[in-house]
Amino acid sequence: MVEQNTEMKLKNLLKQDKIQLWNPPYTEDNNQPGLQHMQELSQRYAALLALPPPEVSAALESVRVQAVRRGKGNRAFRETSVATLELLLPRGSRKVRRRPSPPSTSSLIGEEFNLKHIKLIVNGKTLSVGQRLDEQEVKNNSKVMVLKLSDAEWKQQLSQEEEKRRRQEESLQRTHKGFQILSEREGYDDPETTPFLEIADQKGNPLKIPHKEKKALILAMGFHEKGRSLMKKQQYDDALIHLLQADQHFNQCGSALLSSVDNSAVLQLDIVWCYRALEALSCLQDAAGRLSRAESVFLQCYGAERERLRMLKGNTGREEVLFLRLYLLQSLLSYIEGNDRKALQLLSSVESLYSRLSLDSGKVAQLLDLGFTEREARLGLRASQGDLGGAAEHISTRREEQQQLKQQEAQRRRRRMEAISALTELGFSRRDAARALEQAGGDADSAYSALSPHKVEQLLSLGFLRSSSEAALSVTGGNVEEATQLLLDHGGVVPPQLLGASSPGVSSSSSSSPSCEEPASSSSSSSSSSAQLVKEVLEDLPPHEEDHLDLTLEEEAQLIASLRGFLRPAGTPPSA
Repeated sequence: MVEQNTEMKLKNLLKQDKIQLWNPPYTEDNNQPGLQHMQELSQRYAALLALPPPEVSAALESVRVQAVRRGKGNRAFRETSVATLELLLPRGSRKVRRRPSPPSTSSLIGEEFNLKHIKLIVNGKTLSVGQRLDEQEVKNNSKVMVLKLSDAEWKQQLSQEEEKRRRQEESLQRTHKGFQILSEREGYDDPETTPFLEIADQKGNPLKIPHKEKKALILAMGFHEKGRSLMKKQQYDDALIHLLQADQHFNQCGSALLSSVDNSAVLQLDIVWCYRALEALSCLQDAAGRLSRAESVFLQCYGAERERLRMLKGNTGREEVLFLRLYLLQSLLSYIEGNDRKALQLLSSVESLYSRLSLDSGKVAQLLDLGFTEREARLGLRASQGDLGGAAEHISTRREEQQQLKQQEAQRRRRRMEAISALTELGFSRRDAARALEQAGGDADSAYSALSPHKVEQLLSLGFLRSSSEAALSVTGGNVEEATQLLLDHGGVVPPQLLGASSPGVSSSSSSSPSCEEPASSSSSSSSSSAQLVKEVLEDLPPHEEDHLDLTLEEEAQLIASLRGFLRPAGTPPSA
């Protein structure tokens, strides 16, 4: 990163001074450097940057060579549409070669340089064997590191890549299917045996969200949590593909919803944290955009001075870890871009936050002795700004609030089940009853008022009497088509024997009965498979709603130390 930092500073100065190194007098006609002018420029920039002249001279020559090569490649690309790659070959092979009309796949590169088995690395990413380079986002003028592999290493790489692709694809599919099942459940099943996800605000109150957005939000949050669980295992490549999938689903939600909750902002932080862990510096521009969006949402949700957060939760200590990670990543990006001044300013904010959020191990131990968990101790101490008594009180209060939320949720579910049962006894299907209740905010009378007229009016429009229409709907479980056929078959009335024998809560088209095309064993197998998928995805859900705030800050401390080592102490000449 140090070399890249120096080169970025030089590029900024060159741009500021409108100097084009690829043109005379800095580059001669034979593409060799203009030594005198390059030396003068090196000395001037070394003084400005307070760096050793040899270091600046080497970096400046590197920038010049890159510019010359890029210019030649760009001209060739414009004229012929043929890209140019810079191949860094292994020892024992021919020297570094820039090659126009590059092979389209890694296997052809191996043939070109008489290398039987190779591995290609671009920007820290290993390319897939056999797949076209342009399909893997290899650009014109890319630097490609070529590594030679033995036969055994080659076979192992093929096996590992295939297994990794298979495992990642299967994980994506199972995660999507599991949360899709949960997102489509209407909450009319037995709450003791069937999980039902409900979107609630930070106080546990259900949010009214259109069905399509609710489904997208559940899928987004599901993929996010799966990605976070993989991050905890430091499986950052697997985590990233799940997080990016979560981002796609979040984008299907309305902008008003996304700007009112912090979930999407936390996701952006997690994606960039994976970029950092994978050293994916090629994602620099994308990372900067994601951090900017995250900061915007945090400020909108929490307030510029965290006033909204303070009003809602009474403190801001727990959420400060998000800002610590945000500013730390912004500092890292600023350093890589050569902007030391901004990097230092952000790092100072990070170090101040880190000092406040670091925990006294003795106080943590005392809270553990009181029967609290490590997570509760960390969150409690941060919420109380390190005060031991305040932390214990905060944890106890939070436990009481969580218990109350669980009781309220149980009461809501019980009232919902009772209302659905009452509506099904009146002849409506359980699915229709559940949806009507959701639209009516849980009010059974309003749901009934919304359900009844619509179906009855359909039958009335066909010329049937109201009493017969209501009776037919009751017998058929609210199925308008079957009610219509019933009335047609019996002259517009419902036979008394059908009224007495019917079971008002069961529809004749109930999906719980196996069809002719699908045997009962198949239905049972499908149900078992769905249950297993739901079980898997639920295991990735954190046991605590503030899990994303429970950071030990160990990784953050390592990155802070690295950045502090790269950046010069305050008082040195500012960078360009």
